[in-house]
Amino acid sequence: MGGRNIAMNKIKVFIVEDDPMVKEINTRFLEKLEGFIVVGDASSIEEAKIKITKEKADLVLLDIFLPDGKGIDLLKWIRSKEINIDTILITADKCKSSVDEAFKYGAIDYLIKPFKFERFKEALSNYRNRFVELNNIDNINQDYIDQYILNINANFLDEEMQEKELCKGLSLKTYNKIINYMIQKNGQDLTAEEIAKGSGLARVTARRYLEKMVEEGKVEINQEYGKIGRPTNYYILKK
Repeated sequence: MGGRNIAMNKIKVFIVEDDPMVKEINTRFLEKLEGFIVVGDASSIEEAKIKITKEKADLVLLDIFLPDGKGIDLLKWIRSKEINIDTILITADKCKSSVDEAFKYGAIDYLIKPFKFERFKEALSNYRNRFVELNNIDNINQDYIDQYILNINANFLDEEMQEKELCKGLSLKTYNKIINYMIQKNGQDLTAEEIAKGSGLARVTARRYLEKMVEEGKVEINQEYGKIGRPTNYYILKK
């Protein structure tokens, strides 16, 4: 994101969406947010290829399902041409492979339709803050990078968890707190006690959430047997 001019402090946004109604909604959402300006739009991949470089946009809001192909193909083209532009996917595609591929080719966020304005605002506000910061600092420390990565992971988990409600009595905020702590530990095997302490939770609370994560397949258990007593459960976040 670094190295681009911020004309009048406005981030230039280009919308690629074939549904006129959705395109209009995205435009109106952007108009509610400070610091953004829509500089153009396209309804197909080929139209977008022609317009994107001319408009010199900073950010593309990209649908996946387009008349002449998939938005991921446009994202790949942008990367192959080394065009200095960021991308947020806004789509009804919930397929895990599409999400994985989007992030593989450099998407910075992934919004699943239909979404609330608050989620849209969060994605764009986070982008705007990073955009401004990265264009006004010369050196980045590890703490900044870690926070940037954790925000991306938390946003993705929010989208995923909205598709299925947590069990009664479980909080999405607490769920994400545990996930983020395990991400920080870089795939280490952790006991429920270690996770509870690191997340600032009671041990019994951490165990309830870990059981839910195991049930969902997000976390796996490794048991280690000592000489006496019960085995110790170690939890590891699946990649």
